Amino acid sequence: MASYIDAAAIVSSGTALVLYQQTLGVTGGQIGILSAALTLSIAIGALTGGRLGDRFGRRKVFIVTMAMVVIGCMLLVLAPGFAGLFAGTVLLGLGSGADLPVSLSTISEAASSTNRGKLLGFSQIFWFGGILATNALSAIIGGLGQLGGQILFGHVGIVALAVLVLRVTIPESTTWSEAHTERASGVDTVRAQRTGIKDVLGKKIFLIPFLALLVFYTLTNIGANTGGQFGTYIAVNVVGLSVQVNSLIGIFGMPLGMLWGLWFMRIVDGRLRMHYFVFGAICLVVSYLLPVLLGFSIPVWLAMQVLNGLGGAFAFEAIMKVWSQESFPTLLRSSVQGSIIAVARVVAAGVALVTPALATTPKLLYGSLTAVVLIGVTAGWLGFRNSRFSTFDIEEKNLADAQAALSGGGLRADSTWTTQEPPVTPPMSAPSTQYAPTER
Repeated sequence: MASYIDAAAIVSSGTALVLYQQTLGVTGGQIGILSAALTLSIAIGALTGGRLGDRFGRRKVFIVTMAMVVIGCMLLVLAPGFAGLFAGTVLLGLGSGADLPVSLSTISEAASSTNRGKLLGFSQIFWFGGILATNALSAIIGGLGQLGGQILFGHVGIVALAVLVLRVTIPESTTWSEAHTERASGVDTVRAQRTGIKDVLGKKIFLIPFLALLVFYTLTNIGANTGGQFGTYIAVNVVGLSVQVNSLIGIFGMPLGMLWGLWFMRIVDGRLRMHYFVFGAICLVVSYLLPVLLGFSIPVWLAMQVLNGLGGAFAFEAIMKVWSQESFPTLLRSSVQGSIIAVARVVAAGVALVTPALATTPKLLYGSLTAVVLIGVTAGWLGFRNSRFSTFDIEEKNLADAQAALSGGGLRADSTWTTQEPPVTPPMSAPSTQYAPTER
């Protein structure tokens, strides 16, 4: 449910703060501050929550983060003014941001190699559900002023409270517990010995997927974030649609997005994963390129939405979640994904500052998005085009056995765990000792 709460929190905030503007006296400048605070808090939460989840356990962190979301929503419902709204926004952002990488790691570690991608892909269905439920609520309570805003934040808080109650019954991840015990005991397994940022930056087997994911998700997220924040502006002021009609297009597109998300779940654990990624990447790039070539008309706008949703299902956030879980061992898994999410959110927020200037020349804006997204999906393809490697398959092995398994699987010598160095001869006066392989 982390993805549901993340999506619902972002969409609810955008609508509820406008409703609060009339009754609580919130100014346009303050709404901008609150929106920026939410984005930044989600980024900080993802960065810190992921690392805390790797160090102290999944269960502790995902209980605390959900409690933060509940308290944040309570403050946003009861806040009498800007100060209360700011405190609630920061808590909501930190909690939802920190929760996502830890929750995804919990899911992936409870799954098997035959259904891991499917279960992670299911989180995207909840993401669509969060948007759809919030939009439906907004359509009903949009005229209720402050009460409407309270209902929106209350909805997120109630869902978070229900999730919190259920999470109390969930035990700690067995995979994390075993890795933590091995680390404390000095065992020479992959998951016990590969736990720090130096391992990500110093081992090519981790560095390549990390950089590929960082570039892929950050750049494709710029396109998605721009569409979410400025799509209505373009639809109304350039295409000529009304706000209501454009909203209906978005609502009717949600079931299609969920349908494609279900299809992603069917194929992600199979051998056709990369074929679908390439198909999705082409759809995603073409969706931004269409208005540059054909102009901004209603048929082109509709085609853009269809292609963007189809491309996003196979070549955006869902596959990022799967790759980031498969590419790193247990005590790095949440940290790396949290870092990627944090960088992507901060960069998107920075780009949003200059987007209004580009939006005055729509073809320039969408031409720029085409180039950015093309670079992003290309990075994803280059990083994972030949890879069916999953750390889940070898992280329980010691470093030498893991090396042998990787070599047997055809990985290049420069992507290995260890370095072949001359054996170390102990001093004559010391007893013979079994030495572990040295690190690269």
